[in-house]
Amino acid sequence: MLKITLEVEGMRCGMCETHVNDVVRRVDGVKKVKSSHAKGRTEVVAEDGTNIGLIKEAIAKQGYGVGKVETEPYEKRGLFSRKG
Repeated sequence: MLKITLEVEGMRCGMCETHVNDVVRRVDGVKKVKSSHAKGRTEVVAEDGTNIGLIKEAIAKQGYGVGKVETEPYEKRGLFSRKG
């Protein structure tokens, strides 16, 4: 799994967050998405190999700007997960 953090410009309210979340959720491989207009970013949890370009394109088609994109491995942290 992969955690993708995208800078998103133009989100001004909770409805903007909802619009971004809805279009990103439709991209193949996306498992979870959370946006914050206050922080100006969207965090996505997706399967390895998910096309990040499609995520950026989906957001841009809604009229929002996409800036820097960071990726890192995602490790699910549950109630019973252990390290090491």
